[in-house]
Amino acid sequence: MTETIENIENLFHIPTSKFNDWAQLIFQFQQKNNPLFAEWHRLYPPTSNEFTFLPIAFFKSHTILSNNKPAEIIFSSSGTTGSVPSLHPVANLGIYEESFTKGFEKFYGPIENYCVIGLLPSYLERTGSSLVYMVDHFIKKGKLNSGFYLNEYETVVKIIQDNEYKNVPTLLLGVTFAMLEMIQSIPKQQWNHTIVMETGGMKGRGPEITREELQNQLTTHLGVQHVHSEYGMTELLSQAYSQKNGRFHCPPWMKICIQDPGDPKQWFGHEKTGRICIIDLANVYSCSFIATDDLGKTHEDGSFEVLGRIDFSDLRGCNQLVIN
Repeated sequence: MTETIENIENLFHIPTSKFNDWAQLIFQFQQKNNPLFAEWHRLYPPTSNEFTFLPIAFFKSHTILSNNKPAEIIFSSSGTTGSVPSLHPVANLGIYEESFTKGFEKFYGPIENYCVIGLLPSYLERTGSSLVYMVDHFIKKGKLNSGFYLNEYETVVKIIQDNEYKNVPTLLLGVTFAMLEMIQSIPKQQWNHTIVMETGGMKGRGPEITREELQNQLTTHLGVQHVHSEYGMTELLSQAYSQKNGRFHCPPWMKICIQDPGDPKQWFGHEKTGRICIIDLANVYSCSFIATDDLGKTHEDGSFEVLGRIDFSDLRGCNQLVIN
């Protein structure tokens, strides 16, 4: 078994033209070092796409590792009451830290430039959240008054108003229900130097809300032009960001493909809705080729949208496949 890929640190400096070379290298590495992925590839070989994508449900039932070293940390999904969480063993935390730092900086500049405020109550109530790990890392690098604030909405407003007066950029990052709770308890604002970024998630805290409704409520109440969004998940080590209009952009080491939900051998071009499949090269020591349970579509400019969830998440093949 080959334990590592040489010069993996170069991954976060690749030009777009080198993406496929790295993807091929990592695909071959994971085929040799991940028995589950190799068996899935044997049972469901690619046709029109050159890569096999592992259904994301396997993170709930198998240990997804392409490295025989012990995991430095195991991230877990929150899920819903009674559901089985996804587990993502991470063999190299440095790769995750490099990925989320370089990914954020590509779209927003150095995190050190911001006062970082985290509104992540549901995630702070448990251990193993990859999102909390990332935001905590940002907070430690951020400006004065950076921190996690649970229900301290008046304190958050005072900090942001002070930052606005001093022209200090603020990154306010939180789950949907916390953002909605906040605007219900504070007066209307006018923020010109603050990025409001939602990470999704009502998690049974109230009726589901569309992205458009969320955008309208937050922009109107907080006086910002756009609400930004972060697209990430436990099973990934990279994030995509939307700065407006719900269109996400990936860092150079991440790519989106759209699969026919009814036929995994068929792939769609731009502007056609299907299953979001992700190549996340930062997942080098787990699995970089993942078929999610999200529906979406790509656009000519390289962006993509998330349009909902697939209603048949448990593929029969996942239950039938047994690896000894």
